[in-house]
Amino acid sequence: MPQTNFIDYVKIWCASGHGGAGSTHLYRAKYVPKGGPDGGDGGRGGHIILRANPQFWTLIHLKYRKHVKAEDGAHGEGALRTGKNGEDIILDVPVGTVAKDAETEEVLFEMMEPGEERILCRGGKGGLGNNNFKTPTLQTPRFAQPGEEGQEGWFILELKILADVGLVGFPNAGKSTLLAAITAAKPKIANYAFTTLEPNLGIVSYYDDQSFVMADIPGIIEGAHEGKGIGIRFLRHIERNSVLLFMVSAEEDDIAESYKTLLNELKEYNPELLDKERVLAITKCDLIDKDIEKELLPTLPKKVPHVFISSVTGDGLKELKDLLWSVLHS
Repeated sequence: MPQTNFIDYVKIWCASGHGGAGSTHLYRAKYVPKGGPDGGDGGRGGHIILRANPQFWTLIHLKYRKHVKAEDGAHGEGALRTGKNGEDIILDVPVGTVAKDAETEEVLFEMMEPGEERILCRGGKGGLGNNNFKTPTLQTPRFAQPGEEGQEGWFILELKILADVGLVGFPNAGKSTLLAAITAAKPKIANYAFTTLEPNLGIVSYYDDQSFVMADIPGIIEGAHEGKGIGIRFLRHIERNSVLLFMVSAEEDDIAESYKTLLNELKEYNPELLDKERVLAITKCDLIDKDIEKELLPTLPKKVPHVFISSVTGDGLKELKDLLWSVLHS
């Protein structure tokens, strides 16, 4: 798919159906001129339902569908006939989609399980027919309930990528190159900043047919949480990763300081991200020799497992996969 087809944010207007009105019908027959009430209930209005579909990975199919309106329920009829329910509208969304109220930005629910269905707008209930209101003292009620109105409003759907390992680093740190080297993914790779403009997913094969999912998140720069660079547009994708793999190029003047800058951006965006397991990969190690690696060791962040890698030569990639697998299953 072309890169422009990745859409992870849409704002749509949804309206569920109104409930049908109950009937005020009175039974009439050739020899029954004054029969009792036999008005049926109105049908329920149609729901707007979200369904988590693992076949979808983007919200592009909803980008240009700005208005979604479900069918109203039918009115009740005589002979205690209940009106037909309005047809529900089911919107397929990727697993990991978050639904929010557009006005309050309140999170309504998150779609985390394949096949999960949640009602975004509930259809109005059908009104009760006059048959429901007859009593010993009121044997011929000539009234019924109107149907309830449906719900309507603007909603925001946001996609947060689900992955085991998320790659965190500055632009041009080698994230896309690593993803291409250890998975079958084919991200765009070039020698300039912000080559990656959308998250890319790849499956990393491990021993005994085991695997884990890796996500290449577009590069972060200092001040990203304030909207600089690509801004916070993709920071939310990091929230759903089990392990964060920080990638810092061996070309950086101060690897530890670069790591702290990346960590601070995540902290400013969402402090809870600091609770995730972290691994540090020093990339592009084909540009330095082993003596320089030894000199760098004392300067690296303490208590964060690290590995020197080169996605070009393959050095350290096996050790990286072993380390990530170990952290994922610790």
